[in-house]
Amino acid sequence: MVAFATPFLLSGNRYFAFVAGVTMIHILWASGMNLLYGYTGLMPLMFAGLAGISAYTVVGLTASGWSFWLALPVGALAASISGTVLGLPSLRLKGFYFTLCSLVIQTVVTLGFIYFSGLTNGDTGISQIPLPSMGGQPLSALAYDLVLSAAAVIGVIVLIFIVKSTLGRRLIAIREDDELAGMLGINVTGYKMIAFFIGSLFAGIGGALYAPYIGFISPRSFDVLISMNIWLMVAFGGRGTIWGPVIGAILLAPLSFLLQEYYTVKDILYGLLIIAVIVLMPAGIAGGFLRKKKETAPLDVPATPRGTK
Repeated sequence: MVAFATPFLLSGNRYFAFVAGVTMIHILWASGMNLLYGYTGLMPLMFAGLAGISAYTVVGLTASGWSFWLALPVGALAASISGTVLGLPSLRLKGFYFTLCSLVIQTVVTLGFIYFSGLTNGDTGISQIPLPSMGGQPLSALAYDLVLSAAAVIGVIVLIFIVKSTLGRRLIAIREDDELAGMLGINVTGYKMIAFFIGSLFAGIGGALYAPYIGFISPRSFDVLISMNIWLMVAFGGRGTIWGPVIGAILLAPLSFLLQEYYTVKDILYGLLIIAVIVLMPAGIAGGFLRKKKETAPLDVPATPRGTK
């Protein structure tokens, strides 16, 4: 309810409504990153690149005359297929080595956005991307804000269903010990690919919605810093929890706008936050709260019947 009420409450101030809309997109992205990083144990720093693949695909198709609502699933599917293929190194690499490999992949994807200028317009970027239409009429800013709220809410609900399903339990088993999970009969390769497909779908839908909302995309819109920001939201809020990434996105996504005039301070602040998360809050805000709650919970000690020792 809060997600759908926010666009109405902020409709009188377009700037704050815009920041809230961008935050909704980041909630969707953070939920997808959480599925991979929090529940599968993989840190895909090419996440923003996958969102960019979808965004450029959707913008190209709509420029060719496609309806946005038809182009969106095509772009999301393109991101999912790309994410599944680019996730293949996770079958052999683990931990830091996979993270480093994903960082290289993100760099290659960004360079592809720059050098294939015939499709992406290179560093110049693509501007004046219109909002989609419905019923022959362009959506208003408020209506599109509600679309973004719906996407964020649906993303969180889907993640809840996945985590509580057999798929979620098997992904958690792979996160804890993929070798042991394989010995127990879990198809580690297959489930990692499923996780990459679904997580990349979150990235693709977010990227498709991001392009018309911002109205401008360029390679810098989907570079490694964006991937790091999404990872930071998950880690800061609490990876492996449902609401941790939501909290992280709500707290951190607006920072880039609030500190827009102090871009050098913004980079330093993000660096300090990364260090703080790694050193002081390895479980994040939600993870630390749950751990403290478990530590303070009273133990259920069965009562000793009278007459016994």
